Amino acid sequence: MKHIPYVPESMKMKEFSWAALLLGLVMTVILGAANAYLGLRAGITIAATYPAAVIGMAVIRMWRGTILEENIARTAGSIGESVAAGAIFTLPAFVIAKVWPSFTGPEAYWKSTVLMVIGSLLGVLFVSLVRRALVEDPDLPFPESVAASEIHKAGQHGAGAAKFLFWNIGTGGLVYLLGVFKLFAVDKDFFFRVGELGRSFLRLGPAGTGNTVPVGATTLAAGPTVSPAYLGVGYIIGVRLASLQFAGGVIAWGVLVPLFLYFLGPKIREYMPVNASDDDWAGMAAAVWRFIVRPIAIGGMLVGAAYTMFKMRKNLSTGLARAFGELTGPKVDLEKLNRTERYMSSKVVLLLIGALFAVMCVLYTYLADSIGGGVTAAIVMVIVGFFFATISGFLVGVIGSSNNPISGLTLSTLIIAALLMVALGVTGPQGVTAVLGVASVVCVSSAVAGELLQDFKVGWLLGGTPRTIQLVELVAVVVASAAMYWPLWILNEANLKSGGIGFGDKALPAPQAGLMASLAQGIVGGEMAWPLIIVGMFFGIALIMVQVKSPMLVSVGMYLPFATTFAIFVGGVMRWIGDQIAERRGLNEAQRARVENAGVLVSSGLIAGEALCGLVTAYFAWQEVKLFAFFEQPSYLAGGLIILALAYVMIQFPLRAAGRADEPAPPTAMM
Repeated sequence: MKHIPYVPESMKMKEFSWAALLLGLVMTVILGAANAYLGLRAGITIAATYPAAVIGMAVIRMWRGTILEENIARTAGSIGESVAAGAIFTLPAFVIAKVWPSFTGPEAYWKSTVLMVIGSLLGVLFVSLVRRALVEDPDLPFPESVAASEIHKAGQHGAGAAKFLFWNIGTGGLVYLLGVFKLFAVDKDFFFRVGELGRSFLRLGPAGTGNTVPVGATTLAAGPTVSPAYLGVGYIIGVRLASLQFAGGVIAWGVLVPLFLYFLGPKIREYMPVNASDDDWAGMAAAVWRFIVRPIAIGGMLVGAAYTMFKMRKNLSTGLARAFGELTGPKVDLEKLNRTERYMSSKVVLLLIGALFAVMCVLYTYLADSIGGGVTAAIVMVIVGFFFATISGFLVGVIGSSNNPISGLTLSTLIIAALLMVALGVTGPQGVTAVLGVASVVCVSSAVAGELLQDFKVGWLLGGTPRTIQLVELVAVVVASAAMYWPLWILNEANLKSGGIGFGDKALPAPQAGLMASLAQGIVGGEMAWPLIIVGMFFGIALIMVQVKSPMLVSVGMYLPFATTFAIFVGGVMRWIGDQIAERRGLNEAQRARVENAGVLVSSGLIAGEALCGLVTAYFAWQEVKLFAFFEQPSYLAGGLIILALAYVMIQFPLRAAGRADEPAPPTAMM
C-alpha cells in the first residue's frame, strides 16, 4: 500500500521560509544550551523534538504559516540538543584528562568547534545514505517521530498546549533565581558519624599484632536539591528509572563510603588537601566518593554500556545490513521522483564525506603529533562513524532518540581507537588527545544521525521534502556547533570563579566525559585505577545477574552527587503520585493521554526555565557580578516548601488537563 502523507504530493504548499529557518536556529541554540547545562550537571539530556514542535507551532501560527514551515522550524530547532549531547559527553574529557591545559582561549574554541562541526556534518551525510531504507521500513515504529507529526497535525486545530510549556519556563526560571538570591537554601548536607577517627579502634587478628582499624564510620548524605530541572527530569523518565539511578546514590553514600572510611581510616587523608583538619569527616567522605567510589562506578558503566550493546545485537546487525543494502542498490533517477522523495544525490554526499575525511586527517595529525596516528584515527572515525551513525538511526526508529545509547556507542569507538593508538606507538598526551578526538566526532555524529533520521520520518509522514530537510539540517548543525562552546565555557568559568575545579567536580560532574577521560588515560596513558575499575565491572556483572533493568543507570547514580539523584527521584515520585490519582479517578485512555502530554510539557518548561537562567547567572559569576541575597544563611526548610509547591504544579496542572471522558485522545508526548 502506497504511503499517503498528510500534505499530499500534488498539493503546493510553502515549506521553506527564512522566518521558519531563523526561528529554528534560535531554538536550536537555546534548547542546545539548556541541554548542555542539564547534561553537565545531571548527566542526562532531554530530547528537544517535542518542545521545538510546540514552540514552532505556536510562533508560526502567529503569521499563519503552513504546517510544513512548522516542520522546518522544528527540524532545525531540535538538532541543537544532539550537538549538545555529543559535546558534553566528550569535550570536557579533554580538560578532565588534562590534555588541554584549560577550556579558555581561542585554541580551545576552534578545537571544540571543529570537532563538533565535523561530527555534525558527518552525522547528516552518513544518515543521508541510508535514509530511504530506514524511513520507509514498515517494521520500524519511530515512536517519537509519530508523536511529533501528530503534534503538528493537532496544531492545525489550536495551540493551547503551548501555555503549559511557556508558563513553566517562567516558573522554573523564577524558582531557580530565588534560590540564587538565597531566599531559600538549595542544598543541605546531612552528616552521620559513629565513633571518632584515630581514638576508638577495633583490634583485628591475634593480640599484639597492631592490626587495627577505626571503629568510627561516617557518610555524608544530602536532601534533594531544590531544582525545577532535576524534578522535571525525574517526572519525564518516571519513577522506575529514577529509582534505579537513586539506588546508585544510596549504594555509594549509604554503603561504600562508610565501609571504605571504616577500613581505611587515616589513610584517607592522603587524598585530601594538606591543610585539612584531622577531624574533617565530611572532607574524608567526599574524598572517598571522588577517588574510590567513582572509579568503581566507571567500571559499572563500562559493563552497563557493553550489556546495552549486547541486548541490541540483533538490531545492530540488521541496521548494518540495511545500510550496505541501500548503498549497493540500483541507482535512482532523482528527477523522476515525487516531491516527497527527492533527496541529495549519493554522489554529492560521498564527495562531501571525502572532503571531511581529508580535513580529519589534518586535524588528527595535529592532535596526535603523528602522521600515521592521525591518518589511522581518521580512517577509524569514518568506518566506525558510519557504522554507528547507521545503528543510531536504526535504534531511533525502534526506541526513539531519547533512549538512544549514544554513550555506549561512543565508548566502543573510544576503546577501538585507544587500542589502535597503543599499537601504533602513539602514547602519552598526544595519544589521549587523538583518542578523545575520534570519540568526540563519533559521539556528535551518532547523536545527530539519530535525530536527523527522526526528522526525516516526520517529514515523510507530513509530506515534507527530504532535500529541504537535509539542507536545513546542514545549516542548523553548523550554527549549533559554532555556538555550543560558549555555554560549556561559561559554566566551567563560573565554576572556577566559585572555587570549584571546573569540569568533573560536584557542581559540574559531567559523568560521561569523566568516563571517557578515564578510559582514554587508562588505555593510552596508563593512569587508570584498574583494581577499582575491575571491582566496578564485577559489580556491574552482579547487577546483570540479579536482572537489574539498567546497570548503566545505577552506575551513573553512583557517579553523580547524592543530592542530584535524590531530586530526580523525587520528580519520579511526583509522576507516580499523579498516575495514582488519575487511576483512582477512573480516567480513560484519552484523558490519561492528555494528562501525560500536559505533564511532559510542564516538566520540559521547568527544565528549560532553570537551564536558561542558570546560564545567565553563570555568566554573572564569570564576570564576578555580586548578586543580591535575601539572607546570608537561608533555610533549607523554605526550600522544602518550594519543592512541595512545585509538586502541586507538576501533579495538579496535568490532572486539570484531563478534559471530558468523551473527548478523543491526543497524540502522546512521551519521549
